[in-house]
Amino acid sequence: MIPVVTPEEMKAVDQAAPEPVEVLIGRAGRAVAIIALDLLGGAYGRRVIVVAGKGNNGADGRAAAAVLRARGVRVSIVDAASLGGGERLPPVDLVIDAAYGTGFRGTYAPPDPGDAPVLAVDIPSGIDGDTGVGDALAAVATVTFQAYKPGLVLGAGPTLCGHVVVADIGLGAQVDEVATAWLMTDFEAGWLAPRARESHKWQHAAMVVAGSPGMMGAPALVSRGAMRAGSGYVRLGVPGAALAELPTAEAVGVALPAAGWEAAAADAATRCRALVTGPGLGRSEETGASVAALLRQVEAPAIVDADGINALGSVDRLKDVAGGRAAATVITPHEGEYARLTGAAPGDDRLGAVRSVAARSGAVVLLKGSTTVVAAPDGRAWFVTTGSPRLATAGTGDVLSGVIGAFLASGVPGPEAAALAAHVHGRAAQLGPAVGLVAGDLPDLVSDWLSDHAAGAS
Repeated sequence: MIPVVTPEEMKAVDQAAPEPVEVLIGRAGRAVAIIALDLLGGAYGRRVIVVAGKGNNGADGRAAAAVLRARGVRVSIVDAASLGGGERLPPVDLVIDAAYGTGFRGTYAPPDPGDAPVLAVDIPSGIDGDTGVGDALAAVATVTFQAYKPGLVLGAGPTLCGHVVVADIGLGAQVDEVATAWLMTDFEAGWLAPRARESHKWQHAAMVVAGSPGMMGAPALVSRGAMRAGSGYVRLGVPGAALAELPTAEAVGVALPAAGWEAAAADAATRCRALVTGPGLGRSEETGASVAALLRQVEAPAIVDADGINALGSVDRLKDVAGGRAAATVITPHEGEYARLTGAAPGDDRLGAVRSVAARSGAVVLLKGSTTVVAAPDGRAWFVTTGSPRLATAGTGDVLSGVIGAFLASGVPGPEAAALAAHVHGRAAQLGPAVGLVAGDLPDLVSDWLSDHAAGAS
């Protein structure tokens, strides 16, 4: 995982640095210069403008300018405060944006770089380091120091930052001490331990309680998602549906009554290592009561999605349920479900919003989006950036719930299982068609990606 620290946390890291600030600025400047030279394709005859502010961000840009001049690049330094919004810069081969750093607040009207590519220092100037909100020059690359910042992965950040390079300036130990959030990478697939030779199906079994008569798509997608992500046995119950109606395929059907089904579902889940519930159940008060009762009776880790979240209805009710469970409870809302649960949309500070609900409720919270944010009740958080518009189609969230269920059943802890599942879910979608991907494609694509990347895969 790559650490992600807020501007305030990075300020504390800088203050705790064992070297003087001048040394750190020199290292940062060299890192920027190296990337600049790569973008320029050399030094001879190249022209660069550094737009530099008065703070450390500008100092980093000026340090880079000194290195580039020593290599023979013709460099001009322009004071950021002297430029008007939209003012056209002289023609050059590269513009280095060192106007304002991650601590910038307010609005910024950037100059016009013309046809020159832009290299941003730490973060594109004008972007809020916590939220990614703001206006900035679109960079082809951003050199950030020691750790990602939330603004690089949230809001407009991913669109404006280009390729992100994390430069080591000697503060790794200090970052590791303060970091409580991380960016997921493919390497974390190693959290899935290879199965022992003597493994049997019940060691990774999952119980799915989802759907209703006439709403069989969701339970089918959840079940297939779980099986293709490694669950060796899936039991599926749909309240009120006859066994003959269940979309079982390899799953094993369980008959559940139309009302008061929680006791039968809990009994069927006795040998299962994870529970997935919610999709397609409906939003009635009776459903909410049954979901709450089921969670109280099942000792295994549980995922509550879609109608299950809506039926629970509030953070207080979620706390009443999740707070009394020894095992993890994971909820996976999109923005609308988050708003119905909390009474307000998550807003620009998605990290703060997710952490708040996780701390208040005692549940692991996965807020879906182009960048998915996962938070544990203890404040640890993960960013997942593998999402794409390919996933903006009905039913993909049901598959995600199944994948989380499979990872929980394999023994991955709740927060990590949620973050890893979201990462794998996005990677799987990238294997599918750019246009026309449907949720039913995803389970097989999840299996394909895991077969290439999970521990023990061959």
